Amino acid sequence: MDAVNKPRSIIRISSGRAGMPLWCRRTHDRLRWYQVVYRLLYRLGLNVWQRGTPPADLITMVDGPSPLPPGRALDLGCGTGTDTIYLATHGWDVTAVDATPKALSIAQRNAAAAGVTARFIHGDVTRLGQLGVGSGFMLLLDFGCFHTLPEDRRTAYVQGVTDAAAPGARLLLYGFRRPPKAAPLHAGVTVEEIRSRFIRSGWELVKAQRSSIETPAARGADERFELWCYLLRRADAA
Repeated sequence: MDAVNKPRSIIRISSGRAGMPLWCRRTHDRLRWYQVVYRLLYRLGLNVWQRGTPPADLITMVDGPSPLPPGRALDLGCGTGTDTIYLATHGWDVTAVDATPKALSIAQRNAAAAGVTARFIHGDVTRLGQLGVGSGFMLLLDFGCFHTLPEDRRTAYVQGVTDAAAPGARLLLYGFRRPPKAAPLHAGVTVEEIRSRFIRSGWELVKAQRSSIETPAARGADERFELWCYLLRRADAA
């Protein structure tokens, strides 16, 4: 499609509270330390996890030999929007959540440049119900978000994701098994934890395997820290 006929991008921004713009949103919850770390790293330009392409497993699900039909998708910890934009480009109705304002600002600009529609929400992925993300999502994606959450917020994350997922939904989740020793965040997740937390909440673990993806600023990190990909499926309605 040429530039003249390219559709104008529409960016819907939500603060999680009706009628309140993103820039003036206040929350009764204190800012958690892991959110502060991310804000600082983005401010310093040290977002070494930034990727230019979606992970291969997502591409296979969306654009492979047996692609999922486009529907509602939820990008958890969307960062600068690489996966959000990819899904929107392929016809998905995407809601993207991130707790870092600068990341969302970059994602919004990137989406506008790509000429796609997305709904960006500023907030904590462990409080999806309070953010008003809704439900009925058929595809949920988490690239490196869950594995950085502190232990006391992981149960809330699983509950929120479960409530947001439609019966039969897929969740594609990536995380390090062996986090960097110097990491300022708790960055790690094992297949045993995935089974323990998700299966009891009505999910089936379809696949758990080593994965690999390169980022320009952190080459080889997935090998050193063991990046794993987990594919889960939400139970069908009774």
